[in-house]
Amino acid sequence: VQLQASGGGLVQAGGSLRLSCAASGSTFSGASMGWYRQAPEERRELVATISSSGTTDYKDFVKGRFTISRDNVKNTVYLQMNSLKPEDTAVYYCNAGYHVGPYYHPSKYWGQGTLVTVSS
Repeated sequence: VQLQASGGGLVQAGGSLRLSCAASGSTFSGASMGWYRQAPEERRELVATISSSGTTDYKDFVKGRFTISRDNVKNTVYLQMNSLKPEDTAVYYCNAGYHVGPYYHPSKYWGQGTLVTVSS
């Protein structure tokens, strides 16, 4: 599986961006997908996940602001980010993984990352 993330950029606080992650390969529809982010000098952290059946989950710091979705025809997962804050500044990565019960497990398949910068 190859993942190509795009859509990052510079936006003012309160603004919006939509990230996309295009996947190659025929296994996309059966995979869970996750978006992670990594701020400078910070650990990579999980942001949101979506299962193969479309069940979504969000970390508290993005609930109500971000929406993850997927298009199995286009083999693409999206992250709509609204009401952005300066602390959302990070490189955002997509991952193709799997769920065990409610828990998302990342795989070795990562996109290359796309930089989101939110100015105050």
